[in-house]
Amino acid sequence: MRSLIAGLVMAAGAAPASAQQTPADVISFLVTNQSVQTGDFQKDRAAAEATRDTIARALQVNLATSPIATSSSGFVYRLDPELGTVSRVSDSFGTFFVERAMTSGQGRVSFGASASTAAYDNLDGFNLRDGTLLTTANRFADEAAPFDTEALTLRIRTSTLTFFGGYGVTDRFEISGAVPLVQMNIDGTRLNVYRGQSFVQASGNAEASGIADIAVRAKYRLVATRSGGVAAAAEVRLPTGDEQLLLGAGSAALRLMGIASAESGAVGAHANVSIVRGGVTDEIAGSGAITIAAAPTVTVTGEVLFRRLSDVRGILAVSAAHPTSSGVTTERLAPGTATPILSSAVTGVKWNVSRTFVLSGDVLWRMGKSGLTAPFTPTISLDYLF
Repeated sequence: MRSLIAGLVMAAGAAPASAQQTPADVISFLVTNQSVQTGDFQKDRAAAEATRDTIARALQVNLATSPIATSSSGFVYRLDPELGTVSRVSDSFGTFFVERAMTSGQGRVSFGASASTAAYDNLDGFNLRDGTLLTTANRFADEAAPFDTEALTLRIRTSTLTFFGGYGVTDRFEISGAVPLVQMNIDGTRLNVYRGQSFVQASGNAEASGIADIAVRAKYRLVATRSGGVAAAAEVRLPTGDEQLLLGAGSAALRLMGIASAESGAVGAHANVSIVRGGVTDEIAGSGAITIAAAPTVTVTGEVLFRRLSDVRGILAVSAAHPTSSGVTTERLAPGTATPILSSAVTGVKWNVSRTFVLSGDVLWRMGKSGLTAPFTPTISLDYLF
């Protein structure tokens, strides 16, 4: 039963391998550099490739397809035909990721910048940082814990600086765009533990930086009322990010969006429904926001975001009998079959610092365990209208 033990300690005196290449290279190196003997090369290879592809795809989803903060101005103006003057029509300074149906107004130009950072620590419910993500393990049937394991530890951090701007072509129609600049750092280790003795099998680190996929948007207000309205929007994600560095999708994507807004005094409610075709994956998304004008210069906002990804699958742990050693079970990671739903919440404040300057701070919070996630992602931004 235990005849394979002698071959399992051959890596004890070996020096760990290392890598310093692109993020995709490092992920592939760490995941596929296997030393645990399972007796089934084909299953091992398939499991390793599935894990590698899942991590790489999850990074692309976060960097190339995640919602970019709305580029609509915090100020909304409209021409009053009875008075012949332009006046501000909303007491709030708007939302963060959820679009509102109002536009900034004809001839109004806005621009700004936002900075955010995220430290990812979870992939489909597996912790990436504490060494508990077992990629391969062997366990005797009469023992509760595996006697030979390989675990992956990954530290992934991204920092994003986004420049955005918009222009009100008419009171109903506005165009806008966003250019994200991303820096990504990956540092990882693959650790073999045999009967309590640890051996570092592989380590790697990589950095990547550059322009991610640029977003170009157009929004048209279909229905306008004093308390809100309905709008339609389209967004094109251009494949400007380097796909090999996981900064871009590698192909263009089109998002079509329906927007509804209603405001009553200091309180506003906004809802979005959208579909995406192309890019990393097709998706269906929904979001909602509540804005409260807590003071003439301060708006407090809460948002929820949901995304259903069509062409992305998660990973899960599976078990199979060892083909040559009776009483031994091999555990591996394998691709799941369920379509993931990514969900998050956003809370933040917008402050009218002076005249047409708005300073914003928000935190995006993780909800659920699907995908590659960080516990929270803080963002600070500055918006100016003229």
